[in-house]
Amino acid sequence: MTHDLIVLGAGPAGANAALAAAQAGLKVALLDEQDGAGGQVWRQPLPGLTGLPVSAEARSGDALRAEISASSVDLRLSRRIWSVGGRFRVDALGPQGNETVEAPSLIAATGAHERVVPFPGWTLPGVIGLAAATVLIKSQGVTPGRKVVVAGCGPLLVAVAAGILKLGGDVAGIVDLAGRRDWLAALPSLATQPELLGRGLGWAVKIGAGRVPVYFGHAVKAAQGEHALERIVIAPVGRDGAYASGPDITLETDALCIGHGLVPGAEVTKLLRAEHRFDRLRGGFVPVLDAYGRTTVERLLACGDGAGLRGAIIAEQAGRLAGLAAAHDAGVVPADRFAQIADPILAAISRARPFSDAMAGIMALRPAQVAAIAPETVVCRCEDVTRGEIDAAHEAGAHDLNQLKHFTRCGMGPCQGRMCGDVAAELLASKVGSREQAGYWTGRPPLRPVPFDALMGAFDYSDIPIPEPAPL
Repeated sequence: MTHDLIVLGAGPAGANAALAAAQAGLKVALLDEQDGAGGQVWRQPLPGLTGLPVSAEARSGDALRAEISASSVDLRLSRRIWSVGGRFRVDALGPQGNETVEAPSLIAATGAHERVVPFPGWTLPGVIGLAAATVLIKSQGVTPGRKVVVAGCGPLLVAVAAGILKLGGDVAGIVDLAGRRDWLAALPSLATQPELLGRGLGWAVKIGAGRVPVYFGHAVKAAQGEHALERIVIAPVGRDGAYASGPDITLETDALCIGHGLVPGAEVTKLLRAEHRFDRLRGGFVPVLDAYGRTTVERLLACGDGAGLRGAIIAEQAGRLAGLAAAHDAGVVPADRFAQIADPILAAISRARPFSDAMAGIMALRPAQVAAIAPETVVCRCEDVTRGEIDAAHEAGAHDLNQLKHFTRCGMGPCQGRMCGDVAAELLASKVGSREQAGYWTGRPPLRPVPFDALMGAFDYSDIPIPEPAPL
């Protein structure tokens, strides 16, 4: 064992977990695929890029990266983790090739990936996810297009629109699946976090000053263009996401940033066969945890959005809690000291829960929106599987998600089902009765696509050991 603890993911949850465990006395390895700590929320600008607008997120990210640099944490960036096994062995592809880290404890803080409910034309060049748009804005200072429409649901709508305006871009419209009543109903819960609410209102003021039209209670019905995006068609929807009566509206645009919430990146806990449960508010199937982040697998913990969508504030606190729990389980933090430190953290998580739940509710997947997907619409873009082919697979006998994969190759492409899995499961659940019955993809390595030659290394046929011939 080269370390006492491995933490996967250097976002708000993982970074704070690593810091808490290291401060308690553990030897911690912190691995992340990106070239800077901070995750999606506190993403680091590209090296050498200066002059980007200063934001609260940028300041928080810089402070976190400075704290990690000053700590004893063994930070390993630009590591693509492709396998996790044993108790615990992590294989990652890094700048020097394949490497292995081992430890008796592991914390999965692997964040979330975005969800886009498919519609005709969503695979056209010029259509990108809201999370992808934030990468362009935060990391590279680039707007997604010359005339951008921002669509979907959740707080990323206003964050992305305000970010584009701040960079001098043109936002042609905001298309919000939620209605004004949905936001008004959430307001009392949002007011429990005045700082975050104030930040959101600041974005709204910037959008208002830019005279950006906002279409509440609308969804993108189609994206159109001959070779790339040229226009979108939007239509009114009800609270369940189903199309409602009302006129279609056409918006001319060369870029559409769209997202319908997030899905927990729980691949590691699934791979290690921890118990999971379906929670629509938390984004899908999430690992079953105790109050401190422990899963049903001994010495395996999880925190952050990969363990259920709760936002950055709870992710920070849950990360600290998981790091302390790992230190306590390793025997370096006595029980009385652990309880003394943990109780205020648990109280902070409880105070942040109303805000978190309100945001999660606005981002939760709407089954009627999925039900409205047309038969000819591509659901799995890696393997070109349509909604009609998914329905046909069920009719042919596919009654859970893994059978659907075998019948159609849905989920077998480079993204390993991250983009299509949640929607495909929702389509199947509408036929088999529930998401629990539809299930989820079985976790298998490689967790990320990796070049085979990078794993093999340099060798010649003369390096292959050939056993002596068996005696006649």
